[in-house]
Amino acid sequence: MSLSLLRNMLLASVTGGIILLDQLTKQQIMQTMRLHESIPVIPNLFSLTYIRNPGAAFGLLAGSSNAFRMVFFGLTSIFALGLLGTILLRMPEEDWMGRISVAGILGGAIGNLIDRLRFGEVIDFLDVYIESYHWPAFNVADSAITVGVIALIIHFAFEKHTEPPEASETSSAS
Repeated sequence: MSLSLLRNMLLASVTGGIILLDQLTKQQIMQTMRLHESIPVIPNLFSLTYIRNPGAAFGLLAGSSNAFRMVFFGLTSIFALGLLGTILLRMPEEDWMGRISVAGILGGAIGNLIDRLRFGEVIDFLDVYIESYHWPAFNVADSAITVGVIALIIHFAFEKHTEPPEASETSSAS
């Protein structure tokens, strides 16, 4: 088996593992909790709270019509998945940090897209708060997207830029 195939299988495993974990946790929440039920895990800090979010991140567009949200999220999802796939294909195979980060973002995006296609909204259940100040509820897919984006930003910020050989020869000749 070639090294390239093994690397691609690992990336597919990261993406698939996130999708699977996301969907299994959401299914467990839907089967064991009532909508808006909250189970404190760490008092005044973290609870499992079953919420359905018809909007985007932080509930944006939640008040829009169902038809608008379906078209808007359908088109943005197709665009995002195409963009992520293109980025992943164009990244050098040696760029592990970048490729795994994009694979995580892709897994999260697909996990939330599955919810939108199945239910017309996203299942959220991770509720972080201090006293009465709540961060918007989120899920495994949202976590994967957030961690992937942060890792990608850090990776690109500290990436060593090397000039192509032709450019360095040209600049030293002048």
